Amino acid sequence: MNSQSKKMELLGSTSIPKALLAMGIPTMIGMLVNAFYNLVDAYFVGGLGESQMGAISVVYPLGQVVVGLGLLFGNGAASYISRLLGRGDKENADKVASTALYSSVSVGAVIIIISMVFLHPILKLLGATDSILPYAATYAGIYIVSCIFNVFNVTMNNIVTSEGAAKTTMCALLTGAVLNIALDPLFIYVFDLGVAGAAIATAISQVVSTCVYLTYIFRKKSVFRFRVKDCTYTKETMSEIFKIGIPTLVFQILTSVSISLINNAAGDYGDSAIAGMGVVTRLISMGSLSVFGFIKGFQPIAGYSYGAKKFDRLREAIKTSILWSTVFCVIFGVILALFPTAIVSQFTKGDAEMIRIGAASLRANGISIMLFGFYTVYSSLFLALGKGREGFILGACRQGICFIPVILLLPMVWGLNGIMYAQPIADVLSAVITVFMAIPLHKKLNEMQRKTAEISPNN
Repeated sequence: MNSQSKKMELLGSTSIPKALLAMGIPTMIGMLVNAFYNLVDAYFVGGLGESQMGAISVVYPLGQVVVGLGLLFGNGAASYISRLLGRGDKENADKVASTALYSSVSVGAVIIIISMVFLHPILKLLGATDSILPYAATYAGIYIVSCIFNVFNVTMNNIVTSEGAAKTTMCALLTGAVLNIALDPLFIYVFDLGVAGAAIATAISQVVSTCVYLTYIFRKKSVFRFRVKDCTYTKETMSEIFKIGIPTLVFQILTSVSISLINNAAGDYGDSAIAGMGVVTRLISMGSLSVFGFIKGFQPIAGYSYGAKKFDRLREAIKTSILWSTVFCVIFGVILALFPTAIVSQFTKGDAEMIRIGAASLRANGISIMLFGFYTVYSSLFLALGKGREGFILGACRQGICFIPVILLLPMVWGLNGIMYAQPIADVLSAVITVFMAIPLHKKLNEMQRKTAEISPNN
């Protein structure tokens, strides 16, 4: 059996636990290490001072918006590709993959140019204070330009995972992350480049990850051929990509908006507050990105099973994914909730105010993130099934529909505590909404399974 047949077997017939392990764990490991190097960035930059730490916290959401373009095309295409492969339509799946890759890089380049032209106003909008702005501009000047490689990587991440090659994604993420971890202290301290050194280390790591994906393409390991002439911008193709990709992009933008709102609100309490909340954001991201990585493996299995009308397989994948992701979130959350002070203190030279603020917020976030696995399975499931409207609503809850009103109103009545507990409150509200959206979905799937059984009794 050739490698392409093995990929299709993994998506369509391998036992769910084995398929989820094969698809989800490599991507989860890659995302976990990727999140870890964000923490390493914070750790080494934190040694330079609170203003420098605040600088990378301010730039972080801008980078997430740019990378969101990769998710717009990559995640939107991946959902459609999995369903096409489930229906056996390899030809159209190939066209969708090419369209997504070349479109994301082209649009990403335009957005990066615009971001660099208006860099200073954007950074101020994101919460940069006068003391933070020079460091933020230095870091962003290098980091944002290098995001063109990250746009490519994120798009390929989704496409490669959709075809069942999760190990390639893990290899690309691991290679870049490990290199970034090694280069950070070298460029920041040995070469004495400060925050610029952190940005250079990240840029080099992104280039190396791109090289891994290019090797995968040129060695013809992929199910797909990535050719410009295969790009197709038909109404059907673009609507399928955008109905899933736009909710994903909106989610990414809301993530950036939420971080910016936190930075702006924390700015009233000084650079220590911004730095403290920035550390919490990166720590929580380490857990959330790990779950996202695992769910990336779940999505193509769900989409393929739905396209092939294998509803029992789909239902088992949902239950197993909820169980496994929730167990991970509980373990991760307990660690954060029990040892918040010891963890936050690693990211500062001894700023007591930063530690106090960061530890209090981390404890609350550690408790609420235990709900994250359940919420993420369903927000990803709707997108995998091509249900863009429902996916948009649920995906926008945690850091948009539920979060934005809380972060705007709560600090007015609760001060700094309102900032620290805004995300945990939004997490709980999002989990409640998930329950009410999951119930009708399962009723619909049961009805579809019944109708399919009536038409094809042997299935």
